[in-house]
Amino acid sequence: MASLKEIRERIGSIKSTQQITKAMKMVSAAKLRRVQQWIFNARPYANEIDRLLAYLVTRTKREVHPLMKDIENHSIKNIIVIVVTADKGLCGSFNHNIIREAENFLNRNKDKNISIICIGKKVRDYFQKRISKVKHKAHPNILEEFIGFFNELRYDYTSKIMNIVVRDFLDGKCDQVIAIYNEFKSAIQHRIVVRQLLPLQEIPKEDKVKNILIPYLFEPEPKILIDELVRKHLDVQIWRILLESSAAEQGARMTAMDSATDNAEEMIRNLNLQFNRKRQSDITRQIIEVASGAEAIR
Repeated sequence: MASLKEIRERIGSIKSTQQITKAMKMVSAAKLRRVQQWIFNARPYANEIDRLLAYLVTRTKREVHPLMKDIENHSIKNIIVIVVTADKGLCGSFNHNIIREAENFLNRNKDKNISIICIGKKVRDYFQKRISKVKHKAHPNILEEFIGFFNELRYDYTSKIMNIVVRDFLDGKCDQVIAIYNEFKSAIQHRIVVRQLLPLQEIPKEDKVKNILIPYLFEPEPKILIDELVRKHLDVQIWRILLESSAAEQGARMTAMDSATDNAEEMIRNLNLQFNRKRQSDITRQIIEVASGAEAIR
């Protein structure tokens, strides 16, 4: 059994750790509130662009813009996968679940040539260390990596990602762009999303009917507007992906730190109980020794 000094030192160490987890929980809660506000502010703009683009598509053919062309599944050979994780840990299974979903996607597409855009240090480190162990016909390669985005999120970050995927898509270097990320639901709930960014997916029929009844006058022509709107649409979607992932990360970290704080409190209670029992045992033993010594002297 540990000595009283060792138990006391361990209690002090756990209390110090508990103070850190409490502070991290408070920081994550503050960041979560800020990112949530950004998400709420971005939604009206994103929804209006989607609505306007949907209406334009009803007046033109999907072939009018190369980013909207239909591609049969059997003709998809080259895929770019954007995987979004955090730069740091201590957020429960947040990073692990995303990486596992990315591995599952790679396993489902072993016959494809896959390039990965890593957003977040955790996914970059993972694929750098283990990419050679993934059994594919053509091993996936890291096309680009973006580290430190979430320290200070800015909208202009999205243009860097959008320009890469649009350039490769238009040059014929990739046939499909997929994003894998965590979608924020609440502070204690988020879900993994596997979403196709390019080519743009077909507009739902109900949206076509709803939007075609809205009277718009366009200047310039819809075909010219589509090129600009498609790029803005991608910009906004990537921005929302970064915001959703950031909010989900902060929610996961806040939950993890709250659980760690509770666990530390439970450990401190158990150690205090162990400390008191040890001290009582030592006192009892010392009393018995003194009594035995006094009896021996008599």
